[in-house]
Amino acid sequence: MADIPEAKAEQAKAGHVRIEAPARLHFGFLDLHGGLGRRFGSVGLAIDTPSLLLTAQPAPALAVEGAEAERVRRYAEAAAAHLGIGTGVSLCLERPIPAHAGFGSGTQLALSVAAALAALAGRPFSPEDFSNALDRGNRSGVGLRAFTEGGLIVDGGRGADAAPPPVVARLPFPEAWRVVLILDTSMEGVHGTREVEAFRELPRFPEAQAAEICRIVLMQVLPACATGDLTAFGAGITRMQDLVGDHFAPHQGGRYASPAVAGALAAAAERGIAGYGQSSWGPTGFLLAASEDEARALVADLDRGPPLRFLIARGRNTGAVLDAAP
Repeated sequence: MADIPEAKAEQAKAGHVRIEAPARLHFGFLDLHGGLGRRFGSVGLAIDTPSLLLTAQPAPALAVEGAEAERVRRYAEAAAAHLGIGTGVSLCLERPIPAHAGFGSGTQLALSVAAALAALAGRPFSPEDFSNALDRGNRSGVGLRAFTEGGLIVDGGRGADAAPPPVVARLPFPEAWRVVLILDTSMEGVHGTREVEAFRELPRFPEAQAAEICRIVLMQVLPACATGDLTAFGAGITRMQDLVGDHFAPHQGGRYASPAVAGALAAAAERGIAGYGQSSWGPTGFLLAASEDEARALVADLDRGPPLRFLIARGRNTGAVLDAAP
């Protein structure tokens, strides 16, 4: 398989396409105050599991099989309209990323469908070109860059124009580090209309706290990732999580959306874990570990069964991969 192409020239049409794309974690917003002309700004990480697997091939008319069929159909119609082509394609989502769980599944699915249609039509593909058509990247540029490059990503927030937030930093995530994912299988995070209403109803974020988060990211989180200092990295991420989580608490029932996940995070904090929090609106929580062995020990210590499910992920330093056959 090859990295997703972002070629500017015409490409040969493919007869069969297979795309595998990573989930992403959203660690928090940089500036919800917006007083400098840009709002949001995000820190996030591409991870190797869970991941999406989509296949596509030409067909007489649009046909969709597998998981999330209606969602796939909607993205296919939007991508085809943007490309100015017909919808003669058969799509199958063989392995979905859990939806509304904090993994950015909608962005990865939308971009995968668009990349597949572009490859079948012999057209170049760039996520930014499709962001408006697919209604992706409205608040965060992390998902777009996770799709193309992976790694630890920081974007500079949304400005006055309609362009996706620019990525201002991207670093490889240390290979030895692990992320323990804590999924609550009994609930979904805030999304859709509820998410739009939440952003509209939340009070303005304090300027001083936005300034603190920006300082933490620039002078602690990014340097710690570059030097492999998990203690400093985790402390910075956790402080960001505290500030942003408390701001969103009125709309998600507390600092964390899931009481069960909150309990597991509290238990990990008592054990001196380096860093922890919730991805996006949750309910998925995460713990940072220095090694595979440490991650496995955490899971063995914390896993008490349903409704929680534990996974161990690596940071993924490459984006989606596309395999196109004639």
